[in-house]
Amino acid sequence: MAFAIDVLIQGLLYGILTMGVMLSYKILDIPDLSVDGTFPLGAVVSAVLIIQGVNPWVALIASLLAGVLAGMMTGIFHVKFKITALLSGILVMTGLYSINLLIGGKGNIALFKYANLFDTNWLEAMNAPSFIVNNYQLIVMVLLVVGVKIFIDFILRTRLGYLLKVTGDNENLVASLGHDVGKVKIFGLALSNGIVALSGGVAVSVGKSFDISMGTGMVVLGLASVILGTLLLRKKKCSMTFMVIVGSILYRFIIAIAIRMNMDPKMMKLATVIIFVGAIVLNNLSTKLPRRKMKEQ
Repeated sequence: MAFAIDVLIQGLLYGILTMGVMLSYKILDIPDLSVDGTFPLGAVVSAVLIIQGVNPWVALIASLLAGVLAGMMTGIFHVKFKITALLSGILVMTGLYSINLLIGGKGNIALFKYANLFDTNWLEAMNAPSFIVNNYQLIVMVLLVVGVKIFIDFILRTRLGYLLKVTGDNENLVASLGHDVGKVKIFGLALSNGIVALSGGVAVSVGKSFDISMGTGMVVLGLASVILGTLLLRKKKCSMTFMVIVGSILYRFIIAIAIRMNMDPKMMKLATVIIFVGAIVLNNLSTKLPRRKMKEQ
């Protein structure tokens, strides 16, 4: 039971990140590599503020805002400076490595002695039921993920959300409607990276530590979760946010099983790549089969 709960918590944590990646990859059709920098950015901002005695929830909001600023820089490089989206993400990711070190002062920060998002002292003081106290971390994670999901779903149903979708499909159509494509892209990248940084801020409370390398491979993790979720649930009548959350949980479950089978930790990144490539291959095969059947008919 404890194993399942741990996997679920990790899946929900990265589910927030995956929803951010979904906005740039699936909605805007931009492979945003700055995610590898904005995830630890959110983590280090929360870690430093928590150590300084700031309320963890306030620190989490600061992480979100830091990610928004980083995403805006990626958008500005791409839109205003005419740098390709891929290179813009790489530049921001590279620059954030140094910025994250400057903010943290060092590459590792331990938070074991400090109150975090999942502190239960106040619940115990209120004599809350033991079930709530023992499962408080899971309850908070579920509420956070649901909150982010509802927010993104709401945004995507607004006029601005439709502009984001159309921009990913047909930029010329957005321009013909009299809207600034560049501003839409900057907003989308800012929102995407803000949510990714929010996930990083939550990660330091889950792991009770910050490490400068914790962002490595986050974009691949996010993309693999997006593809897994949309591949498995594409025929179901459910929102894309729900699909990618399920994909994230499934991804963490696969990794957890690999660890339980005593896989060498050095092979974890390779396992991530294999899952990612496997998901893409399955996705391509699933789209080709219906086409073949239509041609045969």
